[in-house]
Amino acid sequence: MRYEGIQSYYDFKNFSTDQLKKDAQKLIDDAKAVYDAVGSVDKEKVTFDNVIQPLLDIERESYTRGVALQLPSMVALDKDLRDASSEAEKQLDEFSVEMSMRKDIFDNLVVFSLTDEAKTLDAELTRYVEKSVTDGKRNGLHLPEAKRLEIKDIKKRISELGVNFNKNLNEDTTSLSFEESELSGVPEDLVKSFDRDESGKCVVTMKYPHFFPVTRKCNNPKTRFTMEKTYQSRCMAENTAIIEEIVELRRQQAEILGYADHATYIQEVRMAKNPETVHKFLGELSSKVQQLWKDEQAVMMEMKKAEAAELGFEYSGKLDFWDFRYYMAMVEEKQYAVDQEKLKEYFPMEVVTAGLMDIYQKILGLKFTKVEGGEVWHEDVEMWKVEDQASGDDVGYFYLDLYPRDGKYGHACMMQLQPGCLDRLGKRQKSVVVMLTNFSKPTKEKPSLLDHKEVETYFHEFGHVMHGICSQTNTSRFFGTNVERDFVEAPSQMLENWVWEEESLRLMSGHYKDGSALPKEMLDKLVASKNANAGGFNLRQVFLATFDQRLHSSKTKVDTAQLIKDTYKEIVGIDTIPGTNFAAIFGHLVGYDAQYYGYLWSEVYSQDMFATRFAKEGVMNLKTGLDYRNIILKPGGSIDGVDLLKNFLGREPNQEAFLRSKGLAL
Repeated sequence: MRYEGIQSYYDFKNFSTDQLKKDAQKLIDDAKAVYDAVGSVDKEKVTFDNVIQPLLDIERESYTRGVALQLPSMVALDKDLRDASSEAEKQLDEFSVEMSMRKDIFDNLVVFSLTDEAKTLDAELTRYVEKSVTDGKRNGLHLPEAKRLEIKDIKKRISELGVNFNKNLNEDTTSLSFEESELSGVPEDLVKSFDRDESGKCVVTMKYPHFFPVTRKCNNPKTRFTMEKTYQSRCMAENTAIIEEIVELRRQQAEILGYADHATYIQEVRMAKNPETVHKFLGELSSKVQQLWKDEQAVMMEMKKAEAAELGFEYSGKLDFWDFRYYMAMVEEKQYAVDQEKLKEYFPMEVVTAGLMDIYQKILGLKFTKVEGGEVWHEDVEMWKVEDQASGDDVGYFYLDLYPRDGKYGHACMMQLQPGCLDRLGKRQKSVVVMLTNFSKPTKEKPSLLDHKEVETYFHEFGHVMHGICSQTNTSRFFGTNVERDFVEAPSQMLENWVWEEESLRLMSGHYKDGSALPKEMLDKLVASKNANAGGFNLRQVFLATFDQRLHSSKTKVDTAQLIKDTYKEIVGIDTIPGTNFAAIFGHLVGYDAQYYGYLWSEVYSQDMFATRFAKEGVMNLKTGLDYRNIILKPGGSIDGVDLLKNFLGREPNQEAFLRSKGLAL
C-alpha cells in the first residue's frame, strides 16, 4: 500500500524496465513543455506567475519523479532494471544539462530580477532568483552561442562519463580466494561466513564487511598486500580513462568560462570562496597533524618490528601501504586495550537502532513509528513514519536499507526522495528520505553486530536523514541538505559526538546474548581511544583533499596514478602499491569534485557547535536540540551556512574546538 503523502512508487520488485523508460520519457516531455512556455514569454510581459512560479513547480516535481527513477540503479534486485535506471539517469542528466543551458529562460530570469515585482519577494524567493541568475552565468549563458554550445557538449559528456564511473564501481564483484591459514588473525565468525570456491578456499570480496576486517586484522602481510593491491586496482583500466577525461573536460569548461581552473570555479559558491583559502587551511592543518603522525608511526614501527620477530617475516624498517589499517587497529587494541571484536558484541543492530532512534527523538522533539506494508524494494527495507512530538503533525517518512546485496550501492549515503517544501498550492509536502548502508547481515548464529566505527557511520548518515526530515523551506531548491557543499557534512559530523559520550553510548549498547550493559572499563577505554590514530587518520583526509585540489587546479592533462603516488608519499610518507590507482575508485571525484576538503572544513563548525552548546548544556538537552533543529536544520540552504552558525553559536565560528578535538595544541 502507498502511505499518505508519498508521491512515487518504490516497490521496484514489481516494476518493469519498460515502465521505467516510459516514466523517464514522460518526465522529460512534461518538463520540456514547462521550460518552453517560460522561455517563450515575451520580455515585456515577464511576471512572477509566468516565469518564477512554473520554474519552482517543475523543479520540485522533476526532482521527486527523477530521483525515483534513479534509485533503482542503486538498490534494485534485477540487473536489467538497474541498467535501465542507469540509462534513465544519463538521459535525465543530459536533459537537465540542456535545460540549464536555455538562454531564453536565463534572459527572462534576468529581466524579472530587474522588475519592481522582484523587489517585493520574500528572502527565500529573492535568493532563488539571485542564485538562478548566478547559475546561468556560471553556465556561460552570457557568452556567445558557439561558446555556449561547447559548454553544453562538455557538460553532457561529463555527466555521461560520471554515470559510467559509478556504475562500474557498483557492479564490481571482484573477489579473492584464500586458504584459511592465509587469513590468520581474521575473526573466526567472519572466516566461517565466507563462501567457498570449488577447491574449498575462502572467497573474500572487496565489499566493506569483508575488506575492512581482513585488512585491519589479518596478521599475514602477504594477504593484506594482495587485498590492498586488488582493492586499489578495481575498475582501474576503465575508470582511470574515464576520470582523466572528466578532469580534462572540467579544465576546459573552467577556461571557457574565464576561471583560472575548476577548483576556482567550484569554490566560488562555497563557504571557502577560493582555492587559496583551502590551500592555507589544508597546509596549516597538515603541519599541525604531522607531529602527531610522526609519534604514531614510531609506535607502529615498534609493533611491526616485534611482530616480524614473532611471526618470522622480514622487517623492512618502514611502514608499508598495507600496514596502515592493520597497525592502526593494533594501536587501538594494545595502547587503548579496545578490542573491536569484543566491543561489537555490545552493538547488535536492533539495540543500536533502538538507542539511536531514542536519542534522535529525544533531542529533536520527534516521534518515529515503524510502519508495515508500505511499498519497498526489498524485504530487508524498513519504513518509518515521523511526527512532531509537540504538535502531533505528520512530518514524513524514512526508509532504512542497511545490508549489502549484489548490485547495491556499496557505501553509506542518504538520499532525499521527496522534499518537504511547499507544493503548487502552497501546502507543505511530506518529506521522504532513504538511508543506504552496508552493515554485516545477521546469520543463524548471531544478529548483525556493528563495530564502533559502523555505529559512528550509522549516527552520521542518520544525521543527514534528520536534516532531510526537519527541514522546512518553501522551495525544493534550498530544501534539507541543499546547503553549501562545504557545510553539508557539519550537521551530521556534530552528531557523531554522541557515539563518544557515556550517556548516549549507554542508550545504544547491550550484549547480544543477554542484553548486559557495556562494562564501564570497556566504555572508558573506548572513549579514551577517540584520538587514537588522529594523526594518521586526519593526514589521510588531508592527502585526499590535497589530491582533489591539485587534480582540479592543474593547467595540463593529469596522470592520476602518478599524482596519487606523489601526493601520498609527500603527505603521508608511505609509498603506494605499484600497479594501483586510487583515483579509479575514488567515488567523490564524481559529484564532490574539488570539494573533498569540505569534510575537514565542516568539522571545524561541527566541533564548534558541539563544544559551545551541547557539551555545556547536555547531550540529551531538548531545548538545545530544538534550537539545533530550528536554527541549523530547518532553514536548509535558504540562509548562508555561516549565518546559520552565527545564529546557533551567538558569535562568529572559530577553529579552537576543532583543534582541541584532534588532540592538537592551539
